[in-house]
Amino acid sequence: MENNQFGATAGSDTRAYDAGLKSHMQRVYNRMTVGVLITAITAWVVSSSPTLLNLFLGGPQRYIVMFAPLAVLWFGFRPEKMKQSTLRLSFGAICVLYGISFSVILLAYTGESIARSFFMASSLFAGLSIFGYVTKKNLTALGTFAVMGVWAVLILSVGTMVAGMFGLQTGMMQNVIAGIGLVAFSGVTAWQTQSTKDMYHEGNGDDLNSRMAWSAALNLYISFIAIFQYIMQFMGRSE
Repeated sequence: MENNQFGATAGSDTRAYDAGLKSHMQRVYNRMTVGVLITAITAWVVSSSPTLLNLFLGGPQRYIVMFAPLAVLWFGFRPEKMKQSTLRLSFGAICVLYGISFSVILLAYTGESIARSFFMASSLFAGLSIFGYVTKKNLTALGTFAVMGVWAVLILSVGTMVAGMFGLQTGMMQNVIAGIGLVAFSGVTAWQTQSTKDMYHEGNGDDLNSRMAWSAALNLYISFIAIFQYIMQFMGRSE
C-alpha cells in the first residue's frame, strides 16, 4: 500500500485503472496547457501596453512581481485543503504573475527566436514526460537530485540579481544558472510525471484525484516555463 500527502492509496482492477489513469493524466495536462496559455496571453497584453509595463515593471515593484509567484505558491496554493474554486483562482493567479514577468521576453527577443525556443521546450518537455510515464525505473533518486538543483538555481539567481544591482557583470553566471536550471527542471519533469502516475487511484474519488491533478499540473507548468526560459537564454536572439 502506498501513501502520499493527500492520503491516497494504490491498487485496483487493471482495466478500470487504465481508463481512469488516462483521464486523470489528460486532466493534468489540460490544466497545465491552460496555464501556459494564460501566461502567454498575459505576457502579450502587458508587452503591448507601455502603461502596464510601467505599472508592473517600471520601478522597484518589478522585484515584487518577480517573486510574487513564489509567494502564492508557498502560501496560497494548498490542494489538500483549499476548495476547488479557490485552487482554480490560485493557479490562475500564478500563471498571470508569470505572464507579467515574461512580458519582457516578448520585447527583448525576436518573434522567430521565441517561437523556435517554444517549440524546442515543448519537444523536450514532451519527451521527458513520456519517459517519466513509461519507464519502469524508480525516479525518486533523480527527483531528489533535481530538486537540489532547483534550490541551487534559486539561490544563485538571487545572488546574481544582487550582484547585478551593484553593477557587477553577471552574464557568465546567468549562463551557468541557465545550464543548471535546464538540467534540474528536466529531471523534475520526468520525476513529477512518474509521481503523478503513481499517486493516482480511482478509489480515491474524483475530489481527491482532482486535487492531486491541480498539484501535478502546477508542478509540470513550472517545469515547462523554466525549461522554456532557459532555452530562450541560450537560443533567443535580441530585437
